[in-house]
Amino acid sequence: MMVAKKAPNPIDKHVGSRVRMRRMMLNMSQEKLGDALGLTFQQVQKYEKGTNRIGASRLQQISNILQVPVEFFFEGAPHVAGSPRFEGDAPSPAYVSDFLASSDGLALTKAFMRISDLKLRRRIVDLVEQIATSDKR
Repeated sequence: MMVAKKAPNPIDKHVGSRVRMRRMMLNMSQEKLGDALGLTFQQVQKYEKGTNRIGASRLQQISNILQVPVEFFFEGAPHVAGSPRFEGDAPSPAYVSDFLASSDGLALTKAFMRISDLKLRRRIVDLVEQIATSDKR
């Protein structure tokens, strides 16, 4: 008899991706984060993929190590059906988090932020928008 594999909860995946994004922003390896938590890098991988749920005390520990408030991990989290929406509650698009959690997205963002000339930054944004528009044709 085969048992169906349960898909990770969307919130657990989101929190895990935010842990990964912040860890990468600090140029910290999974092994280094695992050592600080007293875990293996494989356990950190499972947290980051949302395969294993992160408990409250562990999330507090991670927030201290990664130097962000616990709320950081829930920013832009997907809305769960059945839970109330509050006036003005507008979660950020998941694709932004996914992009920043990727190595290319993080590298591009870091490099872009090092450009001090605001006009040049604006021209780069215009260029990328033009390239993206021509790709759709």
